[in-house]
Amino acid sequence: MESGLWDLGPWPTLAALAAGLLGGLLLGLRVAGQRRRPDLRAVRLSRAFAAFDRPAQITGPGGRLLDSNRAADAAYGSGVALPDGLARRARDEEMRERVTRLAEKAARGVGGSEEIVLADEAGGPRWIHIEAHSLGEDSGEVLWLAQDLTDRRQIEQTMAEERDRLLDLFEYAPVGVYSVDGAGRFEYANATLADWLGRTRAELLGGLSLRDVLAEPVEGLAPHLPFKGDPRRGEAEFLDAGGGRFRVSIAQEVLEEEPGRLRTRSVVRHLTQERAAEEALAQGERRFRRFLDEAPIGVAQLDAEGRVAEHNKAFAAMVGAGGSLAGRPLSEFLGEPDRAALATALRQVAGGEGAAAEPVEIRLGGSREMVCQLTLRGGGGGAIAHLLDLTEQKALEAQFAQSQKMQAVGQLAGGIAHDFNNLLTAMIGFSDLLLLRHRPGDQSFADIMQIKQNANRAANLVRQLLAFSRQQTLQPKTLNVTDVLAELAHLLRRLIGEAIEFKVVHGRGLGSIRADQGQLEQVIINLVVNARDAMAATGGELTIRTANLELAQERRIGGETMPAGRYVTIEVSDTGCGIPKEIMGRIFDPFFSTKEVGEGTGLGLATVYGIVKQTGGFVAVESQVGRGTTFAIHLPEHQAVGGAVAIEVSESRDLSGIGKVLLVEDEDAVRAFSARVLRTKGYEVLEARSGEAALELLRGGDGAAAIDLLITDVVMPKVDGPALVKVVREHQPSLKVIFISGYAEDSFRRRIGEESGIYFLPKPFSLKQLASKVKEVMGEHVA
Repeated sequence: MESGLWDLGPWPTLAALAAGLLGGLLLGLRVAGQRRRPDLRAVRLSRAFAAFDRPAQITGPGGRLLDSNRAADAAYGSGVALPDGLARRARDEEMRERVTRLAEKAARGVGGSEEIVLADEAGGPRWIHIEAHSLGEDSGEVLWLAQDLTDRRQIEQTMAEERDRLLDLFEYAPVGVYSVDGAGRFEYANATLADWLGRTRAELLGGLSLRDVLAEPVEGLAPHLPFKGDPRRGEAEFLDAGGGRFRVSIAQEVLEEEPGRLRTRSVVRHLTQERAAEEALAQGERRFRRFLDEAPIGVAQLDAEGRVAEHNKAFAAMVGAGGSLAGRPLSEFLGEPDRAALATALRQVAGGEGAAAEPVEIRLGGSREMVCQLTLRGGGGGAIAHLLDLTEQKALEAQFAQSQKMQAVGQLAGGIAHDFNNLLTAMIGFSDLLLLRHRPGDQSFADIMQIKQNANRAANLVRQLLAFSRQQTLQPKTLNVTDVLAELAHLLRRLIGEAIEFKVVHGRGLGSIRADQGQLEQVIINLVVNARDAMAATGGELTIRTANLELAQERRIGGETMPAGRYVTIEVSDTGCGIPKEIMGRIFDPFFSTKEVGEGTGLGLATVYGIVKQTGGFVAVESQVGRGTTFAIHLPEHQAVGGAVAIEVSESRDLSGIGKVLLVEDEDAVRAFSARVLRTKGYEVLEARSGEAALELLRGGDGAAAIDLLITDVVMPKVDGPALVKVVREHQPSLKVIFISGYAEDSFRRRIGEESGIYFLPKPFSLKQLASKVKEVMGEHVA
């Protein structure tokens, strides 16, 4: 039988009691047989046997059941001998053999005990301890006792598992543990300490002492380290198997197991690792803080009441507060409508960790008004707030919407301008034809000139519409801005008047630009007129400055990005009333004007913007109300091969010529005027009102080879101008062509590429302009 912790307790007493009980019963039976009257002692013993709370039986020779108590009957069945019942329910053959061997020994008068495992009703194990005691070899009677150990074994198993878990925890704890004897030799060391020292536990417990692992000799080393101050705690330096040193903190307890015999129990912390981990954590925190502080998004931790607990630099900058915001409510930096949105968002995230509120747009003050997106997410007992600056995004959205609007208006203006150009071409052209017959002094001359002048004014307005929509035809050439301003100076002084002081300050070594001279003059005139009107009431100074500008990196101008490079700048400054901030964003809108009705078209600055952008430049504006305005035009510098072109001076020349011209124009009035002009200049003219008609005319006549020049409109139904030229040039590749159109040359030039012999005459054109262009192109045929 086992002894110790799990002592079987009353089993020896029970066996003695059972043996005495059986003896008493046998004796009582014999006496009762002799005396024929009951023995009170036997009766008491019989009752005690029956009431015993553990299974007990007495079997006779051959295993015959002689007596069984109630516990045995309940456990193994009434009338079933305990060895038979146990053998039938044994879990396996080995268990049955144990019961059989025990029964055979008991039959020979030799007692014993076994522990067997039964299978319960659910198939689980049940541990049973059984004993067999011989009641006399001669009688063959055996006392059987049984005890169910299942609960005890389950408790033992649970405790063993817990013990193993505790041992594992102890072995692999993040601290080292050791115990040394009085000589300092290791009696115990856990796996953690052995790993730190680079040794196996067998090496440590095989005779190594504390001296073998200390990096430096220690005087007065007993089983414990002689720390100064508190003898129970201190630091030391250990040496691992590879010669590496590491700092440790030791907490030690000295035990006296018996007089004169000491040992210690010690707990060790690896200070080198801990300090390295602390430094790594501190570095990680510093990196995270630097990352958080440098992030362009504002981040703050809010408490449950919406007060700022922690924040990064961007958050403080966005709300416009210097220093720490700790303890200040976020609502303090918001307007009343945004405070309500913040309160709603805080309620949404109050539900718990990770709960998120819908992002809301708020406005913040600070150094500049900002539009921000506020996002709240539950966390830390309050909320985490994220602020995303949407100011530039909103500006870009507004700029995009404005550009879309301007594009739509520009397309509309361009379409209207094209139709007007056809009408104006006819008006100007027929006026020129009338003027050939009505000279000065003729009573109709003044009327015709009035018609032509108004048509020219209308043409100028159309040019402004096309400039605004960036669809006007430019004739760029290399220009010297100084020369252009010198040519304009007299006109500008007349425009300004006597009440305004006018100055032109030229920059030194000014670079050349490539631009349309007439359009550049239009830009300068429009800006000067605008400046004059701003000083009309009080007078002042109007200054035009020119300078070179070299950008090493790109620059933001009015919501646009101006690339790095070399530019020529033209500034027009005035000391007038200035432009109010609230209308600054609309000054380039078409038809926007602050003048009285009838005093302006609202196209002046829109035209400036359109021409500058089509030339590849940029417009910057600075203004202060009451102090004046400066418009700066930045045009890309052009490296001219042959230098800037001198300003042309017109001269009278003979515009007559000879040759056969095919004129294709779907506007009858324009075609009629153009044909008459060309015929008066000596040309033979074939007319066609469409591309199809022109092709039929060529096929039915002498062929395309007989044509010296093709003049065609660009936009026509079905076969347009470029398509017509492509077909005709298949038969006559060197045929010269003049396109006439109210649209910009760029709109069709990419369709025909850079083919030679292609020229362009924009509408509206006059008699002289048409004749001059044809003379220029047909030079080799001129008489």
